[in-house]
This record gives sequence, structure tokens and C-alpha cells, in this order.
Amino acid sequence: MPLPALQKFERKIERQIRLLELSKIIIERKIDRQIRLFEQRRDSIGKKIETQIRQFERKRGIRLDDEVHFIRSWIERPLSIGAVTPSGRNLARTMARYVDPNSDGPVVELGPGTGPVTEALVEAGVDPARLVLVEFNPGFCRILRTRYPEATLVQGDAYSLRRLLEALLIQPAAAVVSGLPLVTKPIRERWRLVRDAFDLMVPGAPFVQFTYSVASPLPKRLGGFSAEASERIWMNIPPARVWIYRKAQD
Repeated sequence: MPLPALQKFERKIERQIRLLELSKIIIERKIDRQIRLFEQRRDSIGKKIETQIRQFERKRGIRLDDEVHFIRSWIERPLSIGAVTPSGRNLARTMARYVDPNSDGPVVELGPGTGPVTEALVEAGVDPARLVLVEFNPGFCRILRTRYPEATLVQGDAYSLRRLLEALLIQPAAAVVSGLPLVTKPIRERWRLVRDAFDLMVPGAPFVQFTYSVASPLPKRLGGFSAEASERIWMNIPPARVWIYRKAQD
């Protein structure tokens, strides 16, 4: 290509690059504005909901502190919180029913929140000192430390379960009970979490998971595990089901 033509081509490319950079800046600014608007609306909605809850409390003479914590956390990070409100007592008791309180080894709970399933486990006879609670939310961690001081609390991402617990557990876990929003994750991440849990448990121990979904959070086509499901718990809001997974025996 002749030199003048090449220089003309280069100038054209430079103009296109500048236009692209300008477009990028404009798009980024628009995105920033949309994010700020969303955050403002989110904060406004959160304050409105909290005000309504406090008005309800005053009229009824009750406290709904756990519900307020859940709603605030869900508004801030909706995909990381398994529910808008804490698990109902019927759901919590159903989950606890699949854990043998007389078994040996720790009982690991993933995403305990404010502790309704933890409470059900203790009521079912599980020694609080056996509990290993893995919670990401700092606010929930503060509540759990106060309510269950004998339990081992691990603040971290449960989807990094092996890294968090491999060195911590001095013996294999007797069960893993999960309140994580498993269905919000890609199937590969769900399966990796459950596989890591199987590796940390005694053979045949249950991985107990609740879901609002009709289908199992783990598709059976993955293989390598058995699955059973509870009856649908209609008294929970919203209705839920408990799935129990066990590693297939070789």
C-alpha cells in the first residue's frame, strides 16, 4: 500500500478508536447513572419496608428483628440470600429430622442466617458444640455468635467449602445442612459444592438442602449420588421441600 494511502488508513483507524473510546465512556456513565438510580430506589424500598414492619410491631406488640435482618440483607444482595425471611419452624424441623443427634462428628450448617435451622438442630438433640456454622453475612455472624457461643463459626463463602473446612474439621462431618440458595448457581458450582461436602463427611452421611423449587437442585443425570425428598411443606412461606443427597457407595 502506498505511504499516503497507509497514513490515511491509519488516521481513519485512529478516528474509529477515538469514537469507540468516547462511546465506551458514554456507556459507562449511563451504566453508573442506572446503578445509582437502582441503589437509591433499593434504599427507598428498604426503608419503606422497615417502616411498615416497625408499624406492624407497634400495633401487635411484637418484635420481628430476624425478619428485618433478612429483608435488609436480601434487598442488598438478593441472589446471595436463600430467603426473604428466615426458614419457618416446620421447614427447620424437617431439615433437622434428617440429622442423627447421636452420630459422631461435627454437624456443618451452610448459610444458617439468623439460626432457625440451628435452633431446630439443637432442639432435636444436636450438641451445640458439634455445630460448625458457615455464614458469609457479617450481620448474621454477629447474631449467631451471641445465640450459639459454643458453636464453631466460620465467616466465609460456603462455595469454597473445602478451603474453609478441610483443615478445621478434626474428624469427618456427620451431616451437612444447607440453607444456601443453591438454584441461583450454575449446575457445575452446585455439584462441586456437594462433592466437596461428600469428601468432608463420613460415608453415607446426608447433605440436607431445602428449596422452593419443585425440581431437585441437583439433576439426577449428574450421577454419583442418591436423592430423596420430603413432602412439600405447605406451611412454610413460600412452600418448600427438603432434598437429602448421599454419596453413592462404590
